[in-house]
Amino acid sequence: MKIISSIEELNTIYGAGLSQASVDKVTTRLTPLYRQMIAISPFAALATVGPEGLDCSPRGDLGGVVRVVGDETLHLPDWRGNNRVDSLSNIVRDPRLALMFLIPGSNTTMRINGRGVVSNDETLLRGFEMDGKHPRTVVVISIDEVYFQCARAVMRAELWNASHFADPAALPTPGQMLKAAVGDFDQETYDREWPGRAAKTMW
Repeated sequence: MKIISSIEELNTIYGAGLSQASVDKVTTRLTPLYRQMIAISPFAALATVGPEGLDCSPRGDLGGVVRVVGDETLHLPDWRGNNRVDSLSNIVRDPRLALMFLIPGSNTTMRINGRGVVSNDETLLRGFEMDGKHPRTVVVISIDEVYFQCARAVMRAELWNASHFADPAALPTPGQMLKAAVGDFDQETYDREWPGRAAKTMW
């Protein structure tokens, strides 16, 4: 197998296909239209890096996964999850992060590269109250660069085409996957109780 091991080799293969628009679309702060796209997005993948390696975790919130507080700053609340805190642990030790935003129904994705800090400031947490509950922390993100992503990947995947949605009945359940990973595990009880547990711990 031939391995590409230099930037020069990559540029030989891809360099001629780089359009000026691919360069010009990158900004160091939110434009009004970039702000509009990011503010409406309910879902993002958060990528972080730490001594153990890389991590990428899903983040979602109805009405906007992040709060835009300025042209160079976002707030990302950390709602209830599995308490692994992989992403937060990485950010505490290495502030570099990246976000990719998805907007259901739109083929255009948005990307941000920047730096973050983790805060548990009480005033900040109270600003995200939901059903009387608050996130335990908020990631304060400083934007280094922001741009929209070519729509071809989402178009090729037909991501929003309901006729291509997977049949949940044909997929393994969380309980089944846990049993496969650990062996002796009560998958039936886990799967039966999961919907109620999730509903009570959404926020």
